[in-house]
Amino acid sequence: MKIISADERLKQHTGVKLAIFGKYGIGKTSLLKTLNEPTLCLDFEAGLLAVQGCWDGDSISVRTWEDARDIACLIGGVNPASKSCYSQKHFDMAKAKFKDCNFSKYRCIFIDSITIASKICLLWCKVQPEACSERTGKPDLRASYGLLATEMSAWLNQFQHIPDKDIIFVGLLDSKTDDFNNTFWIPQIEGTKISVEIPGVLDEVISMIPYKNEDGQPERKFVCQTLNHGGFPAKDRSGRLDEIEAADLGKLLKKIKGGK
Repeated sequence: MKIISADERLKQHTGVKLAIFGKYGIGKTSLLKTLNEPTLCLDFEAGLLAVQGCWDGDSISVRTWEDARDIACLIGGVNPASKSCYSQKHFDMAKAKFKDCNFSKYRCIFIDSITIASKICLLWCKVQPEACSERTGKPDLRASYGLLATEMSAWLNQFQHIPDKDIIFVGLLDSKTDDFNNTFWIPQIEGTKISVEIPGVLDEVISMIPYKNEDGQPERKFVCQTLNHGGFPAKDRSGRLDEIEAADLGKLLKKIKGGK
């Protein structure tokens, strides 16, 4: 354990941990084109057609929860508090499995999307022994969702503790209607526990919405502050963002880190 002074902390490159939620088709994946740092896309959706031919970054297609955990372990490093997943043993096994992958060269990890990642995780959880009833041996949905919350929390924690990389999660935004016919917005993630935890775990939560400019023409914008006119999920831990920002990740990250 080491005490880090204020001067040392200011010299460190601190990565931003950020989630962006938006409706289908608004262009979340195309935000890759606005990043100006070496970026790796973890592609859970097989949905990179939106940037085909106009983004020259690297990507990994992630189809199983085992692969999602292994990659998170390699990028995030060993969790000294863990004796199983994300432990030194897990790291060594994942390193042998992905021996040709060099993750150190990337300054940004773009995860597309946390919505599909949670669905893949839930499918994995449903077939685990912990998700079966001890009395009947049959699948127990409540136990499956309990395991889902544990798995997703640990996975997010891996990325949260990476000090020198920007981590960008994108996901779908759902509209719901309450008993009084009021519309509200929530991230589309399997299991309510993770949706509730995300604002506490990540530095920034942003909603990407259609927005009319001064000429009345629609364009994409980021909603960045908790108190906003549309009631969209948003949070700005940096204190540097306006309520509405341009939908440009490169400029947004620079502003969060104190640049102009």
